[in-house]
Amino acid sequence: MLAVLSGGGTAGHINPALALAEELESRGWDVRFAGTPAGVESRLVPAAGIPFAAFEASGFDRAHPASLAKGVAKIAASTSKAKKWFGEIKPDVVVGFGGYVCIPVARAAEKTGVPVVLHEQNSVAGMANKYLAKKASAVCLTYEGSAASLPTAAPVTVTGNPVRRSVIEADRVAGRALFNLAEDDFMLLVFGGSLGARHINEALVALKDELLARPNLHIVHITGPKELDAVTGALALAPDEARRWHLMGYQDRMGETLAAADAIVSRAGATSLAEISALAIPALLVPYPYATADHQTTNALAWVESGAAFMMPDDALGGEEFKEKLFALVDDASVRAKMIEAARAQKTGEAARALADVVVGAARAR
Repeated sequence: MLAVLSGGGTAGHINPALALAEELESRGWDVRFAGTPAGVESRLVPAAGIPFAAFEASGFDRAHPASLAKGVAKIAASTSKAKKWFGEIKPDVVVGFGGYVCIPVARAAEKTGVPVVLHEQNSVAGMANKYLAKKASAVCLTYEGSAASLPTAAPVTVTGNPVRRSVIEADRVAGRALFNLAEDDFMLLVFGGSLGARHINEALVALKDELLARPNLHIVHITGPKELDAVTGALALAPDEARRWHLMGYQDRMGETLAAADAIVSRAGATSLAEISALAIPALLVPYPYATADHQTTNALAWVESGAAFMMPDDALGGEEFKEKLFALVDDASVRAKMIEAARAQKTGEAARALADVVVGAARAR
């Protein structure tokens, strides 16, 4: 059996696809990936050992009508190219994870009688999934509430957001060894996504003295590449302080780093939330306020309502409430225990298996 997975634009579309690929391959399936030639998927997918095919696709700017014609032309050309490719590889199912490239790939599947399964990572569905949902064979969601934004008559299954095995199976002992942590040290992980988050960085810097007053507290602070110099300068860590405040612009061993953490301050992107949930790490979430349709806030609310996290608006960082929630997370073991229990109840670690079951079912029903 052969599955074609498709997605593009952000790692948030690609990581769950790679997690599904791992699950399908463990069941004896072959997997191919269709993405854009210059998107992040063109790097991540081949690095994972999955055959990659490139298709041009782009969105459009309502303020510039010419961009619509250009986008439509790219989609039409890529649909024809994908149809020809399908004739060669004969897929049993196509799975779309979002991004404009999914449109020509899924349209080619529809034209050749190949079932299409969609997965929506966020609480608010993206444009490509909204467009494709009308003809999909099955739709899978991370959040039950996002069904309202998808016009579909297909069966809808809440699977959760798949997480790669490199995260789920990451070793805590190895992760803590990265930062020379003793077993009784407490690790607070702070990160703002791949680019960092200036307001989160500034809020943590302002609490430097109070954080370091806790003798067993270590802060692993991933600032984002562009923020590292500014944060380093603002903290002005003495050598003994730098032993417990681990600064870095980027971390490519996030699985082990997450496994080592006792608590987290982070944005509320789909991948970050899925990984935090899969490892049941107590968290204080700070949604990125300019995400499309403010979907990170909606994402975070689901975890807050379940009891798995605290949340603070970005514009309230540095205030007294942020400080209270941060130190409740760090100082109160009972708060963390309740969050861990709530996160485990979400069963995010089983999401790849649940999505694969739907994909296999769609292929067999063809």
